[in-house]
Amino acid sequence: MKIDTMKLKKEMQQVLTENILPFWMDRMVDREHGGFHGCISGEGVLVPGTPKGAILNARILWTFSSAYRLLRADEYLAIATRAKREIIDRFYDAEYGGVYWSIDENGNPLDTKKQIYALGFAIYGLSEYHHATGDAEALDYAIRLFYDIEKHSFDSEKNGYCEALSREWKEMDDMRLSEKDENERKTMNTHLHILEPYTNLFRVWKSELLEQQLRNLIDLFVERILNKETKHLQLFFDDDWNNKYNIVSYGHDIEASWLLYEAALVINDKKLLARIKPHVIAIAEAASEGFLPGAGMMYEMHGDHASIDADRHWWVQAEAIVGYINLYQYFGDEASLLRAVQCWEFVKKYLLDTEAGEWFWSLRADGTVNKDDDKAGFWKCPYHNGRMCMEIMESF
Repeated sequence: MKIDTMKLKKEMQQVLTENILPFWMDRMVDREHGGFHGCISGEGVLVPGTPKGAILNARILWTFSSAYRLLRADEYLAIATRAKREIIDRFYDAEYGGVYWSIDENGNPLDTKKQIYALGFAIYGLSEYHHATGDAEALDYAIRLFYDIEKHSFDSEKNGYCEALSREWKEMDDMRLSEKDENERKTMNTHLHILEPYTNLFRVWKSELLEQQLRNLIDLFVERILNKETKHLQLFFDDDWNNKYNIVSYGHDIEASWLLYEAALVINDKKLLARIKPHVIAIAEAASEGFLPGAGMMYEMHGDHASIDADRHWWVQAEAIVGYINLYQYFGDEASLLRAVQCWEFVKKYLLDTEAGEWFWSLRADGTVNKDDDKAGFWKCPYHNGRMCMEIMESF
């Protein structure tokens, strides 16, 4: 089967510029209180008074900064700049450093904990804004947040990064990223989303410490987080790196496969690339246990009670497409290109909202579209699907 990659690239740009970005520009800008609204429901209804999350705002910042870098449209820069000001002026904790987890509708601090995952995304967005514009302030704040993570979260004795701390950087009893997560001190997810912004920051700031910690993160994935037998990533660990649960996240597996290779590419070390290549391929192949030809990639599997969550979440499909394109682009894997296209056809058929814009949260295992979860909100952002479009635009 001959696949037209130029057609795929054209479709990705069209979905980015006509479906994803306009939704956020037209529907999510909060012209009354500043910044961006906290939530639009799965039915497309604005939910007033919703808390505004650091993750949402940092991901908007990254997405529109990246879109501006690629397409140089002034309207994308305007949204990116709005998000930059929101992160620096309202989310950044000027007294203690770091960023608040959430603010209220009017921009006042709400949940002031320092979730390291959120600091990572703030670095990701700010470094991309600098990458796109050369803005010195954005880089300065990205570097500040990098040092905050290294000072307060990095475990110099046992390695790795802790999940969360209080506003004043003290220990917390409840470190969970979300209600569905386990309350453990170290997690795959947070390490993945420190690796990701550190990679992006290293593109624009060639710090020796940053490179050292970026290399260390790659090592942690290979030596601690990767299950050497199954090739899946383990998710939750205690302080001594003991794996606590038998859960497989297919979406995180495939996402990690390409983010690990991206980190090695940015470091630009041939020996590191050669070392990481077999792991990248193995992790992506393990993730493919959740791939259903023509029907997308499933969410996760709980090995302890042998159950599968077969919902097809929007972000999992986006990461699957990028992960498979990565295998094709760098390793010439034609079968992975076919998987990417099959997944994309599934997205267009079931998740892409061609009437109201953006994507639905998921297609449930029973074949119904999930409109109960947000169209835009604390976790539903333009980053996974927007990044997917831009990664493919830059790949071909």
